[in-house]
Amino acid sequence: MEGQCKVLLVDDEADFADTLVKRLGKRGMDAAARYSGGTALDYLEDHPVDVVVLDVKMPGMDGIDCLRKIKERYPLVEVVLLTGHASLDVAINGMELGAFDYLMKPADMDDLRYKIEDALNRKRLAERRIAREKEKLQALGQEGKA
Repeated sequence: MEGQCKVLLVDDEADFADTLVKRLGKRGMDAAARYSGGTALDYLEDHPVDVVVLDVKMPGMDGIDCLRKIKERYPLVEVVLLTGHASLDVAINGMELGAFDYLMKPADMDDLRYKIEDALNRKRLAERRIAREKEKLQALGQEGKA
């Protein structure tokens, strides 16, 4: 369960996303990029990740619709929204829909890294809590059989 943080960056600005992938990779993260909400959802079907960094404003499926679908399909995956000033209210709305947090573009690299690490910690805590609950249920099931 523990190990290298797997991050998916989703932004229609390919150069921006590719640069972030390289910079996060240099900081020890396993990062990949997709350039639309639809391709991000396709990627997640075969590539489990810990954290998605998601641009709010994208053509086609916007970040909020993509966030909804990610949380429906992969509720433990944490999502950090990237937004500009014009869509700050949308990002705050995204947090109400389950996003971990948001950052304003252009995001400082250290701020982004810390936000991703915080999101990863929350995901791992949730995974540990679920594992403990499963163990308790299994123990109760075994007591019931005895």
